[in-house]
Amino acid sequence: MRPIYWFGTASLLALSPVALAHTGAHPVEGFVSGFIHPFLGTDHLLAMIAVGLWAVTVAPRRVWLLPLAFMAVMGLGGWLGAAGTPLAHTETGVAASVVLLGLLVAGKVRLSQFTALSLVGLFALFHGYAHGAEIGLDAKRWTYAVGFITATGLLHLTGVILGVWLLAKPAWYRSCGAAMGAMGLALLTQTL
Repeated sequence: MRPIYWFGTASLLALSPVALAHTGAHPVEGFVSGFIHPFLGTDHLLAMIAVGLWAVTVAPRRVWLLPLAFMAVMGLGGWLGAAGTPLAHTETGVAASVVLLGLLVAGKVRLSQFTALSLVGLFALFHGYAHGAEIGLDAKRWTYAVGFITATGLLHLTGVILGVWLLAKPAWYRSCGAAMGAMGLALLTQTL
């Protein structure tokens, strides 16, 4: 696939509403609902794939570190959101994470492991909080969270597989990151 096709696809996805998955208009009812949820918002979908893509560059021998850190902190953020703990500028933080992850992929930026994990943790906190704030206080919230985290892991894995494939084509890898960053910028402008 040529970089121009990546950009075209990215442009179409950017036209979707900001944080579509954070509307509160869908049911929060157990594992299946939680599993489907990450696929409903462009922001979450792009960020999860971008974490996998970037992990291939940052820690090629420990590619699992960034995705696992993201899922763990996202779980914490979800718990904070479900508990009603205030977190300012959540939607802006979510959209900004897509921009920054896209730029990190596009630039093939290699940061120290600590810095990369810290950044991913910050992004995960916003993503988890946004989704956790939608979870009700009934007993199904735990199965919903398990479904949500499982789907997130699969999206990370998709990013890793795509990243391994795209690293052999550096221009495509960078173009993919640039397209994600551009889509994140479109999402970010909708939150401001």
